[in-house]
Amino acid sequence: MSHYIYIPVGNTDHLLVFAMDPNTGALKKKHEVQMGKSGHAVCADHKRQTLYVGLGQGEEYTLAAYAIDQQNGGLTTLGEVMVEGMLCYLSTDGADRFVLGAYYSAGLATVHAIGDRGAVSKLTCRYPTEQCAHYIATDVANSYAFVPHVAAANSIYQFEFDAESGRLTPNEIMPVLAAAPGQGPRHLAFHPKLDIVYADNEQESSVTVYGYDREQGTLAAQQTVSTLPEGGWAGNSNAQIHIHPSGKFVYVSNRGHDSIAMFATDPDTGAIRSLGQQAGEDTPRAFAIEPNGKFLYSGADRSHLLRTFRIGDDGILHEHGVPVDLGGSAGWVYPLTVN
Repeated sequence: MSHYIYIPVGNTDHLLVFAMDPNTGALKKKHEVQMGKSGHAVCADHKRQTLYVGLGQGEEYTLAAYAIDQQNGGLTTLGEVMVEGMLCYLSTDGADRFVLGAYYSAGLATVHAIGDRGAVSKLTCRYPTEQCAHYIATDVANSYAFVPHVAAANSIYQFEFDAESGRLTPNEIMPVLAAAPGQGPRHLAFHPKLDIVYADNEQESSVTVYGYDREQGTLAAQQTVSTLPEGGWAGNSNAQIHIHPSGKFVYVSNRGHDSIAMFATDPDTGAIRSLGQQAGEDTPRAFAIEPNGKFLYSGADRSHLLRTFRIGDDGILHEHGVPVDLGGSAGWVYPLTVN
């Protein structure tokens, strides 16, 4: 098995590929992939054979597909399709038949079919939601999909997902779940074992724990905990949320306080308790946990450095190794293990 991290560099037209040592967490630059446009959201299929990247330059936006070289982690373009705006989030459905996208400014959710060799094919669903859509993904059963919205929209759209056609249909029981005033749910993280979903709230700087009804495809808020130290931090906003592969810990990037918030989860209920905050670079946004759960890699919007943190057995992050200069901000941080 080989381990890589894929990072589109902000305000450039290239993506960097790093080889990762799974024992030490050390990174070595392997490839610089020219994309022709600036890259942002990144995802891969579950077979780890194809990488999808949202690209943009001027008023031209595309969704691109790249074949992943199983020997060296390199990328070969499979083509791209035009889309209506900058994709702020991408995911593949559970069967790797479709690529789902969320559009912040355009206020859309879209589904594209995956064609030959992983290339992006026809648009199978276009669903206008509201401005500030920020995430989209299906549940483990591949039966429902969720699209959280920040700012004034302040809600999570809940859809039924047709795994055969790729169609999104508003959930009959509750098509739109309103968040508590001023929260702004941004991204979601599904617990790997429990019927629990975590949302980081951009405006409120908090994490809400939702119970998930897998039969009805609906969420219900159970608990909300701040991502900030006691007393708060004026001007802070949350960016990304990720859950440890074990399900034991949850992490959120704080923009303003410039830290990664750390939480432990209850193994029975999924409830969270704060473990504090680990200082990061200036305005951390994109970060990720590598699949083995030993290291967390964090980029930042106002820093060119990618920082490595070792994840302790208790979930606490520890600075580890020397930061890597990316030559620009990290548009996304996406670790993959390939055969």
